[in-house]
Amino acid sequence: MQPLKGTTTIGVACRDGVVLATDTRATMGYFIAHKKARKIYPIDDYIAMTIAGIVGDAQSVVETLKVNAQLYKYENRRRIPVRAAARLVANILFSSRTVPLLLQAVIGGIDEEGPHVFALDPLGSLIEEKYVSTGSGSPVAYGVLESDLRDGVTVEEALPVVVKAVNSAMRRDAASGDSFDVALITREGYRELTEEEKRRVLGGR
Repeated sequence: MQPLKGTTTIGVACRDGVVLATDTRATMGYFIAHKKARKIYPIDDYIAMTIAGIVGDAQSVVETLKVNAQLYKYENRRRIPVRAAARLVANILFSSRTVPLLLQAVIGGIDEEGPHVFALDPLGSLIEEKYVSTGSGSPVAYGVLESDLRDGVTVEEALPVVVKAVNSAMRRDAASGDSFDVALITREGYRELTEEEKRRVLGGR
């Protein structure tokens, strides 16, 4: 039996927060195994992680990060910084490099230093980016992001570009599709767009 995989994920660091987006299709080879797969996971109120790759590997890392974020807050009386959360995941991936966890992750959030987006590969490489896309649909998504995204945008300005990028990938990549999820992280915290909000953004493009 083939593992569940396939996806498009996007993370953008804006002037006032972070936008994360993913499609919702999970594939098993050429078979569409799930049409409503969750690929954005809140870690705390101000950090979230997107996953691309083997779902079981990714979910294990997500749960480990959630527990450690809670432990950090309990011991230090403050939230875990975004960079520290990303470094923890990088260390987990690096320590498993002989039998790699097959996932790409994007960790985005906002802390005292401001908004951050980090990209991680299966061997634990950690790079901070202004915007990043992972998964099989990322080449298409990057085309839209490179063309339409400006430096210094706000969350509100970046949102329609991100939605356009993920939907373009869904149309051209067979392993991405069905629907999409969007999460915004600002000083007010983490929230996901409702179905009505997503329709409104799509209609306004």
